[in-house]
Amino acid sequence: EEGFEVTVVECGNIAHATENYMKQREILAYYDVQFLNNLDAVYDGYDFIVDSLLGVGLSRVVNGRYASMIAKLNQMHGVKIAIDIPSGIDGTTGAVMGIAFRADITVTFGFAKRGLYLYPGAEYAGKIYIEDIGINERAFFGHTPEMFMYDEDLDILIPARRKDGNKGTFGKVLLIAGWENMAGAGIMSSKAALQTGAGMVKVFCSEENRSTLQCAVPEAMIASRETLIKDIEWADVVAAGPGLGKSQEAAETLQVMLCETSAAEKPVLLDADALNLLAAGKIHIFKGQKLIMTPHAGELSRLTGKEISYIKSNIVEVAKDASLDYDSVMVCKDARTYVYVSGHAGYLNVSGNSGMATAGSGDVLSGIVAGLLAQGQDLFEAACTGVYLHGLAGDAAAEQVSEYGVTAMRIVAQIKDIMKGSSSHGCS
Repeated sequence: EEGFEVTVVECGNIAHATENYMKQREILAYYDVQFLNNLDAVYDGYDFIVDSLLGVGLSRVVNGRYASMIAKLNQMHGVKIAIDIPSGIDGTTGAVMGIAFRADITVTFGFAKRGLYLYPGAEYAGKIYIEDIGINERAFFGHTPEMFMYDEDLDILIPARRKDGNKGTFGKVLLIAGWENMAGAGIMSSKAALQTGAGMVKVFCSEENRSTLQCAVPEAMIASRETLIKDIEWADVVAAGPGLGKSQEAAETLQVMLCETSAAEKPVLLDADALNLLAAGKIHIFKGQKLIMTPHAGELSRLTGKEISYIKSNIVEVAKDASLDYDSVMVCKDARTYVYVSGHAGYLNVSGNSGMATAGSGDVLSGIVAGLLAQGQDLFEAACTGVYLHGLAGDAAAEQVSEYGVTAMRIVAQIKDIMKGSSSHGCS
């Protein structure tokens, strides 16, 4: 009706078509469209190619005529649009079922499908549009969805700022980070915590890094071994691991911290080498400890004993099992970071970009989440909001220098600009 010449290619056997399909086909036949059933008659010269070959119910590897058709479509030119999900992508896991249509645009209906956002499916989906066709929350029949993501403005997610607050009101963070030759990790984590809104930050680092850290982050205070227990008592939250190393001294420091925070029921974030020490059995956590763990795939492999390839293909299940095993909020960092704790739907993060796969990016995330915890967010909420904010800052950095030029310090520098739009968020 808009003047396009439309060709409909039917790949299946019409003799096996459902009654509903034949009814729709009969309606379509009243319009001026061409029907083809011969793949060889399809030529490369269409402006738009719309894939509605296979749907979200796909459960086996694509082969035969369907595989041949998808291969041919992928070689053709024109804007490629997938309906609901690119044919050949598993709607739950994002796996490629042998072969899949590579879309420029995917128009999906009602609610997002996991497979559009989990890799490798996300790579095939292109730009995703979620459109309303009359499906609402009642379609869940009382069941809570098992996964969610954020696309909200940040100001409704971050903690409110009291107009009459002070530096104590906005929380105190103790960072155990930046051992010998790794001062940068402590610098990036502490800067990120302060940029996120924490009122005060102390850093427990190796002695040789103290002057370096104080020059780089003059707002931060320095903790020492002699004052460690008092500093833990002072803090509202402790984050440990960035640039920590795996020495006996680091392990002993962490064990003291875990013991003290468990007794005081204070939230703890473990990252990087703290996780490696835990996986190696050199430290142990306590039952009921308020704990967030932020492993990347390699660290998660060491914690769970599972291969990295398996983890990447089964991140949801692995995260659930690890969260239960360690009684922790599990932040599984990858191209699509997944956050899970028992009792909540899992959070799938869709902010961020490939430029964030750079040294120090995880240290920045630790500081962000610690800053949110210090301001009163609960463990799961701080983890989800922190991952989202981290990705938004990474996207802002990529806009400035491209994904090739993103560095951890550029991510830190963008936090203030991302937070600026939320500065009016107050307490009512």
